[in-house]
Order: sequence, then structure tokens, then C-alpha cells
Amino acid sequence: MPFSADTARILAEPLVQAFFQETAGDWRSERRYYTLKSGETQNVVSRITIEFLPAGADPLLELAELHQLDPSKPLVCGTTVAWESDYVGTGKKPVVGSTIFGVRGTTLYRDRGFATPKPVTAQYHFNDNRTLVLKTQYNDSSFEEELRLIGQRYRTRQTVISRAGEEIMIGQYLETRI
Repeated sequence: MPFSADTARILAEPLVQAFFQETAGDWRSERRYYTLKSGETQNVVSRITIEFLPAGADPLLELAELHQLDPSKPLVCGTTVAWESDYVGTGKKPVVGSTIFGVRGTTLYRDRGFATPKPVTAQYHFNDNRTLVLKTQYNDSSFEEELRLIGQRYRTRQTVISRAGEEIMIGQYLETRI
């Protein structure tokens, strides 16, 4: 039986807060993107820094304003994520970036999307207390992502990217705490 929106929120918010707190720190991410139509692969190695943000943190207040959220219903927590990524074997310069995540209820708010500089939202749920599942949609694209904590030192991620209802890319990640 599905939960009511209030029950889902009550269950999700403490889980996401604990998940975000546990993922805070520095990570080395090794990932591979598979382009399904062409069969091409791309390897990427990144250094990721994640900082937990409690309710009321300035970046969360700015994020809420960016999304034009009601100030009387603040974001309960969030993270800042900064990265430097090296696209292996391409000769490209490393890519540096950052994003802010904030949560209220079962919605995750971001200051930018994976493929857009515009603010986006995702719906999230937990398969268990260590596996976060996100679904983000914009510009006729869909991003379904699963992040799983494994012990204290590892996490895996898998992303399936679809456009116009067709799966076009899969990203698989192994991330190690450094």
C-alpha cells in the first residue's frame, strides 16, 4: 500500500539527512559511460568533495530562493558537491564544477542539472537506508540514478539516461573515500 505524501516525507527526510551526513568527505570516483546506440565507452576519473549542509545554511537559503520556495517551509538539509574530472584518453583539460543539493519532503532541489545550468528537481526514495534512488526529468531527458553506500569506504552509482523515452546512456561508478 503506498504511503501518503506526509508519511513519505516523514520517513524520507531523516533517511536522506543521515545519507548526506555519511557521504560527506572526499571521494575518488572511477566511472564508465556506455553510449548504447554506438557502443562507445568513456572512462572518467574524478575527485569529489561533499560537504553536508544543515537546515538554515546559507547555500540552502539561496537554493530555496532560486527555486522560489515558500520560506516558511525550509529545506531540511543538503550538500555541496565539488568535482574535478579527467576524461581519460581524450586529451581534454580536466572539468571542474560544483552543485548544491537541498531536500524537502521527497523532492531534491539542485541549483543545476547534469546537462543544464538551470535549476532542476528530482524525486527520490530509498530502497533501504543505504540506497538512494533519484529520478530527474528536464529537456525531454530522464536521469534515473541509484547511489548505494557500501561499508564506510565505498559507494556505487548507476545512472540510466533516456531521451524521448529511449535509453541512450548508462553510467556506472565506483567511488572510494580518500
